[in-house]
Amino acid sequence: MISPLVFGILVAACAVLLVACFLVRQILKQRRPRGFPPGPTGIPLIGNILSLASDHPHVYMKKQSKIHGQIFSLDLGGISTVVLNGYDAVKECLVRQSDVFADRPTLPLFNKLTKMGGLLNAKYGRCWTEHRKLAVNSFRNFGYGQKSFENKISQESLFFLDAIDTYKGKPFDPKHLVTISVSNISNLILFGERFRYDDNDFLHMIEIFSENIELATSAWVFLYNAFPLIGVLPFGKHQQLFRNASEVYDFLLKIIERFSENRKPQSPRHFIDAYLDETEKNERDPDSTYSTENLIFSVGELIIAGTETTTNVLRWAILFMALYPNIQGQVQKEISFVVGPHKLPTLEERSRMPYTEAVLHEILRFCNIAPLGIFHATSRDTVVRGYSIPEGTTVITNLYSVHFDEKYWNDPEIFYPERFLDSAGQFVKKEAFVPFSLGRRHCLGEQLARMEMFLFFTSLLQRFHLHFPHGFVPNLRPKLGMTLQPHPYTVCAERR
Repeated sequence: MISPLVFGILVAACAVLLVACFLVRQILKQRRPRGFPPGPTGIPLIGNILSLASDHPHVYMKKQSKIHGQIFSLDLGGISTVVLNGYDAVKECLVRQSDVFADRPTLPLFNKLTKMGGLLNAKYGRCWTEHRKLAVNSFRNFGYGQKSFENKISQESLFFLDAIDTYKGKPFDPKHLVTISVSNISNLILFGERFRYDDNDFLHMIEIFSENIELATSAWVFLYNAFPLIGVLPFGKHQQLFRNASEVYDFLLKIIERFSENRKPQSPRHFIDAYLDETEKNERDPDSTYSTENLIFSVGELIIAGTETTTNVLRWAILFMALYPNIQGQVQKEISFVVGPHKLPTLEERSRMPYTEAVLHEILRFCNIAPLGIFHATSRDTVVRGYSIPEGTTVITNLYSVHFDEKYWNDPEIFYPERFLDSAGQFVKKEAFVPFSLGRRHCLGEQLARMEMFLFFTSLLQRFHLHFPHGFVPNLRPKLGMTLQPHPYTVCAERR
């Protein structure tokens, strides 16, 4: 019979041994593999996590690239990570080795939220291939591939403008109206219907998505990826993220059931119908990746991808037009000359509006809506610029550093739309302009986003003159998150 004292000593010894084993394992994980890119020294156990949390990560990474080079490494608590900075490095990996850098990292956060299924976070393989193909076809068949779809965007812009009109030139925060109107364009593809601006349930879900975008780059989430055991703690921002995700999952399940009612097989009305058709066609395939769970993940990812980025582009656009009335005036002058005061702008007229195009491109470059994109991973061992990068390495593409790369942009810290115009005032494309990323994982909604931004932006400035309330000074420092959104602001929109 073991005495209580001896038993207590044995338990304590086992606990100490387990902690020691954990510490040794963690320290070994933090050792850089042979030939790995250099990087800043981290703190034992947590590596560079606190450095990322103390500054805007994209800014911190650009600073480190001046010390360690365009390709360097970070230690995210034992997760060896490679950061690509500048256009040359990003292109070299995402374009010239597109297959190698097309995977997603196996991080506890992704496993917890999507089980690595769905679309955006799916591993590079059958699941991703099937779901991306279905999404691209759906965007084409139910969206920009339809001749009538431009009219649907223009119709939504009228709802948007009429809602702004109700403020009668008084100050308002445009976030709510921009968010629901932009989301409605994706909703037409996903559900075949738009949502009312007073649909509080849907707006609440969008707000949760936006909150999770901010939470996803918090120190708590980085710590959770490094030490999943902290998931048992009842506090921390990662717990709020998980609660939000659970609430969204339940909401999406109900909404999918609602919009799949009265469905006729092989006669899809929208993305949900098309997905269910594929599920039925592959129901006898034991390796099929189509499932109710992956449908929910895909719908959620497409909603957030189609809403969060374009919404923030337009919110920044409104802010910058109020901030720079001279630029706003030049855009309005071009709209008046090409379109006129009464007819809605069309995509056909975009080629005759070079200054407007230049302004939109400069907003995308300067504001860097998705500065780090979504994390990549290597699908096999590779070598880049003499560095050995093992299979499964987490890879971060610092798109912010691309758009502020002094090699390709003169005075990148200055907001200057004319950089996209030639000496004759015609719009010119820039090689190092990659707001939608590059390679196999580039944004599948790029064409739709460009349509929305142009039509919403031009119709807004055609009808209204934008200015800040007297004495209001906007905060131009973006809110930290996976996307960079402006801090809340109010603006006045007066009829022209």
